[in-house]
Amino acid sequence: MTELRFDGRTAIVTGAGGNPGIGRAHALLLAARGANVIVNNIDRAVAPGYPSTASAAAVAEEICALGGSAVADTNSVATVEGAASLIQTAIEAFGGVDILINNAGISIAASFEEITADDIRLHIETNLMGTIWTCRAAWPHMKGKGYGRIVNTSSGAFSGAPMLVAYSASKGGIFSFTRALAAEGEAYGIKVNTLNPGAFTRMVAAQQHESSPMYQLCKTSLPAELVAPVAAFLSHESCPVTGDTITGVGGLVNRVYIAETGGFAENPLTPETVAARWDEVIAGTPDDALPIAANDPREWELKQYVASEHR
Repeated sequence: MTELRFDGRTAIVTGAGGNPGIGRAHALLLAARGANVIVNNIDRAVAPGYPSTASAAAVAEEICALGGSAVADTNSVATVEGAASLIQTAIEAFGGVDILINNAGISIAASFEEITADDIRLHIETNLMGTIWTCRAAWPHMKGKGYGRIVNTSSGAFSGAPMLVAYSASKGGIFSFTRALAAEGEAYGIKVNTLNPGAFTRMVAAQQHESSPMYQLCKTSLPAELVAPVAAFLSHESCPVTGDTITGVGGLVNRVYIAETGGFAENPLTPETVAARWDEVIAGTPDDALPIAANDPREWELKQYVASEHR
C-alpha cells in the first residue's frame, strides 16, 4: 500500500490549537506526511466552560519539534478580514495554499428558548460564516493554480439535534454550502468535501459532565487520531470525490448522502389527496435513513447553560 504523502503542499487547519482536539490531530498528521502546515486558532475562549486555552503556537512548536514544518496563526475566521489575513499568512510563509481544512467551531448546548440571540449568532458567525470566509479567501489562489482541496467540518447534528439547535443549523448550512461550492470547483481542479467527525475534544468537556455517557464514550473510544486519517485522505490529490460527506468516528468511515423516495404525482392536487396517498410519499425510505435526534443530547448529562460573554 503506497503511503499518501503531502510533500510540497501547504495546508491550513483552522481551530487546530486545542489539546485534545480534532484540528490538532489533522495538523500533526499532515505535517508528519510532509505538508507545510498553518496552525490556526484564536488565543482566547469564545464559549464558556472550556477546560484550557487553545494555543496555535504550542501545536506549531510541537510539529516543528517532531521535524515538521509549521507556522502559527491567531486570526479569527469569523470575519472577512481575519480569514483574508489567515490565507495571507500561508502565502507569506510557504508561497500559497493547497489544502484548507475548516475545523474551527463552537457548540453551546441549550434549549431553543433559553439560548441567547447572541449565542445563536455566534454559532452562525463562527461555524458557518467562518467556513465561508476562509473558502472565499483561499478560492482565487486555488483557482489560479488549478488545484485545491477543501475539507469543511460538519457534524452528525446537521440532521437535527435538540439542545443544539443553533449548532445544527450552522452545520446543516456547511453541508449545503460544501455541495454547492464543489459544483463550482470542478472546473478548476478544486475538490470540496464535508467531514462529519466525532472525538473527545475540549468541546465535549465544555458541554458535558464527566459522568455523561457520551463524555465517557468519547474519552475511552473516540480519539481525534481516528478522525485525522479521513481528513487527510479527503485532502490528498488522489481523493476521487467532491461534494461528498464522509463520517469519521472512532475508526468508522462511511458516506452520508441525500436520497428521495419515488412518491407520487397528481394534478390537480388537494390536501386530502396528499393525506390519502401519504404511504406512497414515504414508501421506499431505507431503514437506516437518518432520523431527527439520531444522537440525542437530552440523554447526555449536559452542564448548565451559561451565556457567552461577547467581545
